[in-house]
Amino acid sequence: MGRRGGRQGAKGAAEDDVEAVLDELYALPPSGFVPRREQRAAEARSAGRADDARRIRAARRPTLAAWAANLLRRSRPEEAEQFLELGRALREAFSTLDPAGLRELSAQRRRIVAELSRQAAGLARDAGHPLSDSVQRDLEETLRAVLADPQAADRWAQGRLETALTPPAEFAVTGGGTGRAATSKRSERRPSGPSQSPSESTASPAAKRDELAERRRRRQEQARAAAETAEAAEERARERRDEHAAAETAAEQARERCGEAERRVADLEEHLGAARAELERAEHERREAERQARAAADALDRAVREAKEAAREAKRLAARAR
Repeated sequence: MGRRGGRQGAKGAAEDDVEAVLDELYALPPSGFVPRREQRAAEARSAGRADDARRIRAARRPTLAAWAANLLRRSRPEEAEQFLELGRALREAFSTLDPAGLRELSAQRRRIVAELSRQAAGLARDAGHPLSDSVQRDLEETLRAVLADPQAADRWAQGRLETALTPPAEFAVTGGGTGRAATSKRSERRPSGPSQSPSESTASPAAKRDELAERRRRRQEQARAAAETAEAAEERARERRDEHAAAETAAEQARERCGEAERRVADLEEHLGAARAELERAEHERREAERQARAAADALDRAVREAKEAAREAKRLAARAR
């Protein structure tokens, strides 16, 4: 029993290892995906984990648009969660709103998708992989799919998209069975004539008006909630845009200061080189002067000795002459 538990623990750890490897791979730019995948698969094979190696090897390299979408998901986790929550709210509201409300939500959706796609393009550009216009369009299509399709939202939430996603023609109705589509289905299934319930057949016009008013109120509340969520998302996007602009300004100022400092360093290095050359010349002249001083001192010593000897000789000769 203990050994079986050990094996299960090892299997769980290996599973975690594979998940971590896949997260690592899909965080890489497409150009680095395949070499890293082969390396990780080879490491798993060398460790005796053939199943893990096959799973790693089966991972497909993402397109540039899919990688940019994954990069946005990983680099902006808080905004990504808010975007996913917005998609859930919009899908719910989309199934109950009237045409005017739908147009307003569609406009808000376009603004949010455009802002997030710009952020993703900025992240890709900072990572050294600018997006072309066609890739940018694929990225926007992917984000629209995330808002419209729950399955697309789940796939993007994992951060491992392989290709760009395509949004459905219309928003999908949520699984709760609410909204116009669910209502129409129920009306199609509802039997007519004598089988209709007594409460339905005898409902008063006032009761029907109350029911319609309640439905309208719920739709309006859902629309307001979705609009508030969209406005909050737009506000956060504006804040991030302002922060990005401030960061770009600070970076440009820092680059200017760096350039000025480099110029000062170059000037100082030039002056330092000239000073070192002057110092070398001065050292050479000092050594030459000291050599000449020593030679002059030696000559002076010899001259003093010779003068003393000459004086002694003159004194001796003068004494003999007397």
